[in-house]
Amino acid sequence: MATMKFMCDTKRCIECNGCVTACKNENDSALEWGIQRRRVVTINDGQPGEASISVACMHCSDAPCMQVCPANVFSKTEDGIVQHDKSRCIGCGYCLYACPFGAPQFPKQSAFGSKGKMDKCTFCAGGPNTEAGSAEEKAQYGANRLAEGKLPMCAELCSTKALLAGDAGMVSDIYRERVVGRGHKNAGWSK
Repeated sequence: MATMKFMCDTKRCIECNGCVTACKNENDSALEWGIQRRRVVTINDGQPGEASISVACMHCSDAPCMQVCPANVFSKTEDGIVQHDKSRCIGCGYCLYACPFGAPQFPKQSAFGSKGKMDKCTFCAGGPNTEAGSAEEKAQYGANRLAEGKLPMCAELCSTKALLAGDAGMVSDIYRERVVGRGHKNAGWSK
């Protein structure tokens, strides 16, 4: 079984926010106001060394959100996707503080407050304890593109192919080829 991962090539990301829009459109039925499962962050904006990166849940192999959750809301699928069971979430926010990527988010109830059940990127794989492709799954978690044999919409619609998603080995191979193609010294390491 493949281990699914995201990877963003900062040399290709042009900060167009197409991935953000694609995610929002594909999962709109499940997103409460203020939730943005994917965002683009730019470092050194307007200066030499500027770099943009598309960030969401990275579906960590040793996910800190899973370790701190007192309600055991998080689980991991066979292919490495970290799922969040919204029906069990108590809204304590521990996962928000533990995640280095800021993936878990509270819905915004007003301009100044946040509370409720957490939400996070699902890798377009639906959610736990729901039937794949059901109306309940779509309403609660959004699209289940993986069940249809497709990759997450954010990566599918990335115009520069900066955002890669899929089997970790294949994603690594693609990135390795790019680095070698850019002429980096000692970039052609062996597998």
